[in-house]
Amino acid sequence: MAKVRETSSVKEFNDILDNSDSQLVVVHFSALWAPQCKQMNEVLEELCKETEFVNVVFLKVEAEDIPELSEKYQIAAVPTFIFLKKKQVVDRIDGANAAELTKKVKLLSSPTAGVITQQTAAPPKQDLDTRLKNLLNSAPVLLFMKGSPDEPKCGFSRTITQILNDRGIKYSTFDILQDEEVRQGLKKFSNWPTYPQLYANGELLGGLDIVKELVETGELESQLPQQEKLEDRLKKLIKRSNVMLFMKGDPETPRCGFSKQTIGILSEIGVPYDTFDILSDEDVRQGLKKFSNWPTYPQIYVKGELIGGLDIIKELKESGDLETTLKGE
Repeated sequence: MAKVRETSSVKEFNDILDNSDSQLVVVHFSALWAPQCKQMNEVLEELCKETEFVNVVFLKVEAEDIPELSEKYQIAAVPTFIFLKKKQVVDRIDGANAAELTKKVKLLSSPTAGVITQQTAAPPKQDLDTRLKNLLNSAPVLLFMKGSPDEPKCGFSRTITQILNDRGIKYSTFDILQDEEVRQGLKKFSNWPTYPQLYANGELLGGLDIVKELVETGELESQLPQQEKLEDRLKKLIKRSNVMLFMKGDPETPRCGFSKQTIGILSEIGVPYDTFDILSDEDVRQGLKKFSNWPTYPQIYVKGELIGGLDIIKELKESGDLETTLKGE
């Protein structure tokens, strides 16, 4: 009977692949803090009990413990499943989908299942440089880190957030573990190869070592923009673009169903818009609800005026008034 094996190093992982020959290898990139991963581990355990999968190799990898493997297989979020045959990737699943996982294991474990050498082209994404510039200018002080201030996923990120918190510095964060495109792209964009990275007014200050040096010389606060009032910041944000959407996540990776639906509708209409990820800034997330007197997200603004949330967007679409509303006509 097959069983889920855990690997803790690149060497051990490669050794397993070397010894798997033509077997199907199913790799679960997981994280202890993610409840979805625990659920999918239980699914894997059930699959292991099936006699038809006796020759399938099931592996579990802690994505954050072996970053070399996570980067190699472009793991942007957990859970992610990679299917390999003869050391080649034949398929993958991003997210927790038990039915799809079972289906693919059955299909790919078949002796007649071959290696997929050509994949369907993905739809075009927003230009990465544009996306990075928008991100860098989304907050006066922005920290790109692993995890969040409440749950940092590496020691360097934990240390730098503690430094900022101890000094009462207000800052926003972006979790690079949730977006492989940003994680790799920003290193080239900023010419800074490691994380965390701290930015002030869209300009790179540096990583943990630089921040420590600035603390020792007493210059850290002077390198950061003066903290503006939240209300003034909100006014600037809602007027940053003619159409401004405050959502959970971003257009490439929406983090809730309502945000995903809104993005879908806006994409159909084709009117240009900008976004702000309210999960990256708790001050904006809570403050905007009071400022707009609108308690939920997403929220969409046109020329600085609140239009509403998803329900309003749906109503405007059904009535045929959405496009003219978004154009401010």
